[in-house]
Amino acid sequence: MSSFVIKSIGNALNATSYISPKYASNKALQLFATPRKGSYTDAQKAIIEDAEQSSFSYKNLSISVYNWKGKGKTLLLAHGWESNAARWNYLLNDLKSQDYNIVALDAPAHGNSEGKQFNAVLYSEFINVVAKAFQPEVFIGHSVGGMASIFCLHNHDLPSVKKLITLGAPAHFTGVFSRYKQMMGYNKRISNGLDNIVLERFGQKTDYFSAANFTKNFEVEGLIIHDKKDKIIPYEDALLFANRYKKGELLTTVGFGHGLKDKSITPKLIEFINR
Repeated sequence: MSSFVIKSIGNALNATSYISPKYASNKALQLFATPRKGSYTDAQKAIIEDAEQSSFSYKNLSISVYNWKGKGKTLLLAHGWESNAARWNYLLNDLKSQDYNIVALDAPAHGNSEGKQFNAVLYSEFINVVAKAFQPEVFIGHSVGGMASIFCLHNHDLPSVKKLITLGAPAHFTGVFSRYKQMMGYNKRISNGLDNIVLERFGQKTDYFSAANFTKNFEVEGLIIHDKKDKIIPYEDALLFANRYKKGELLTTVGFGHGLKDKSITPKLIEFINR
């Protein structure tokens, strides 16, 4: 959406908040949680067609899973916002060359998985279901897929997982939420209303959902990959992880942006998995 459209929607909801702040806040959250992209294009369908496809479920929602079988370590790949399992195409051949058993899933309301709205807590439960089925040694998560992977490890006992790789992951939900509020230009009625809805639905305030804080006591080894020029998730988030994740190490890139789809990173990623 253009900045004009974004501001127009924000202004309309701000005006509505004077009449019904709860309605306006609910609409604002719906807008935040509803992906506009993430369905498979024909080209992306070709990427996953050679994988063994299966379906799992969580609370009556179908989870689509793709498995490129190998005899080596099992890797579980979690994509980010408005994406799907095909985003790993740039990495797949190199991972296959190592004979890894590669498992990828589609997030809620993305790809072929069910759901109308997305949040990282729900995504973490999807990841947990798949992890219980495949017993991966390594989690790899891009952006909010990295955050959801951390939430999953924080909330569930997954002894098979020994290593965690995050790429451009947000360190805390408050930062993501604050940037959304600022982008839309929401007033205090909507801003406070959004925080209250999170508390009502998840039983915790927004600042509780800090992936960086959750990693403090992780025994899982971590590799935090982040680009200094990431315009979506600021590099400061990577520094928060590096400061709090005792068993995590930071790999900084420059110029690869938020997507981090650069072949030069792959050997370092594989080295971390294999050591």
